[in-house]
Amino acid sequence: MTDYGHDLIFGSFVTPVSTPVQRPVELSVVSERAGLDVVSFQDHPYMPALQDTWTLLSYVAARTERIRFTGNVLNLPLRPPAVLARAAAGLDQLSGGRFEMGIGAGGFWDAIGAMGGQRLDPGDSVLALEEGIQIMRGLWDTSQPGGFSFDGEFYQVPNAKRGPAPAHAIPVRVGSYKPRMLRLTGRVGDGWLPTLKYLPEGITSLAWMNEHIDEGALAVGRKPTDVTRYLNIDGRFSQAAGGLFDGPPQQWAEQIADVALAYGISGFLLMSDDPADLELFGREVAPLTRELVAAERD
Repeated sequence: MTDYGHDLIFGSFVTPVSTPVQRPVELSVVSERAGLDVVSFQDHPYMPALQDTWTLLSYVAARTERIRFTGNVLNLPLRPPAVLARAAAGLDQLSGGRFEMGIGAGGFWDAIGAMGGQRLDPGDSVLALEEGIQIMRGLWDTSQPGGFSFDGEFYQVPNAKRGPAPAHAIPVRVGSYKPRMLRLTGRVGDGWLPTLKYLPEGITSLAWMNEHIDEGALAVGRKPTDVTRYLNIDGRFSQAAGGLFDGPPQQWAEQIADVALAYGISGFLLMSDDPADLELFGREVAPLTRELVAAERD
C-alpha cells in the first residue's frame, strides 16, 4: 500500500464542446453547486468542435465563486510558456487564487504542426516541457531582483520582466504516462494528472508509475509526498453492483477509497457531461469516500 496522506479532492472533467456554447459553463456551475473542488477541461486548440480552453477557463472563473479550475491538460507546444505564465498569474489574481496549472508535453503532432506549433519527437517534448515549467515558475517568482532569463534548447527568454505574481502558489500538475515523463513529474511537478482509461495496464499500473515519480523526486532531494496524485475516472452509476466504477454511489465510494489507500491517489476527477452524475459524485460519493479514508487512516 502507498498512501501519501494527502487530503482528498473531487472534481469534474467536462468536455469543452463549442455547441451548445454554454454547455461546459453550465456544467461548471453544476460542479460548484454539487460541492466539487475543481472543474477541468481538455485542451485541443486544433479541434474546432471544442472551445478554446483558455478562453473557457476565464469565462468559467467569472461565472463561479468557489470552485477551482484547470486545463486537463494544457497543450504546451501551442501555448508559449512565458505568455502562459503571465496569463495564468492574471487569471489567478482575478479569480482570487482559484487557478491550477495542468500541463502536458503535447501529442497529435500533425494537428499541432497545422496550427503553427513546433513538431517534436517524444524525447525532445519531455525536455521542452521541463524548460517550460522552469520558465513559468521563474516569471512568477517576483521575490528575485531584476529580470528573468532562460537560455534553453527549445525556449529562450532573454531578460523578461518578472511578474505579475499569482494570487497563490499555482500548483503545476503534469499529465504523464511513460517512465521518462513520470520521473520528470517527480523532479519538477507539484502533481500528477493521468487518465484511468489510458493507463497501460489499468488501475494496477499506478503502482509502478508511482515508483517512477518517487524515483524522480528522490533524485533531486524531494520527498514523494511533495507530488500529489490525481486521476481522471469514468464509469456508470446504477442500482446494481458491477465492476470498477460501475454501480451505486456506495460502491463508488468504497472503490475510490481503496484506490486512494492502495495507490496514493488523492484527487478524483469524474469524466462526465451528465449533470446528474456530477451531482451524485459531489453530494454522495465525495463525502462518503472521505469518511472511509479518514476511518482507515485513523
